Amino acid sequence: MVGAAISTLTAKTSHHPMSDSTDPQAPHSQAPDPPAPAEALPTDAERIADLEAELGAMRDKWLRAEAEMQNLRTRTKREADEARLYAVQKFAKDVVETADNLRRGLDSLPAAAEEEPELLAKLRGGFAGVERGFVAMLERHGIIRQDPQGQTFNPELHEAMAEQPAPEGVAPGTVIHAWTPAWTLNGRLLKPAMVVVAGK
Repeated sequence: MVGAAISTLTAKTSHHPMSDSTDPQAPHSQAPDPPAPAEALPTDAERIADLEAELGAMRDKWLRAEAEMQNLRTRTKREADEARLYAVQKFAKDVVETADNLRRGLDSLPAAAEEEPELLAKLRGGFAGVERGFVAMLERHGIIRQDPQGQTFNPELHEAMAEQPAPEGVAPGTVIHAWTPAWTLNGRLLKPAMVVVAGK
């Protein structure tokens, strides 16, 4: 037994108290980072304010889009109306030239007289009837003839071909002679009148 006790004592003595200590060269373990603070959730009032702002922005976009669409519809309708009204403008110019030629033919006939030949009277009457019917047909389609004789010169409707001294009692700037009438198509100038204007 004495031998066993000595062996036990020797084993305890041979175990150095520092053998379990941590190596000073070993890295020290770091403490974990503290958790990040949680973000504050928006309040009900803040959420309502954000939603109202988004709603206002969407409403402004919708109103602008609606205004642009209305402008597009208006512009498209106006362009279509103008195209429909004036699509025949070139043809109308040729037609009124025919009407002017009819008037020139009538003006070239001798003035009516009591003893003129019956054939001449019928010819004049026939031309006059054709002219009246032709001009009435043009008026039904918006083509209007305007006689500028005696009117004040209007540069938007008249083209001055000459100027003559104003006759007695006639104000300067008055149309004293018209070679051709003015023609308009639905209120828009189609062909200006060729006129002579009274000067000062």
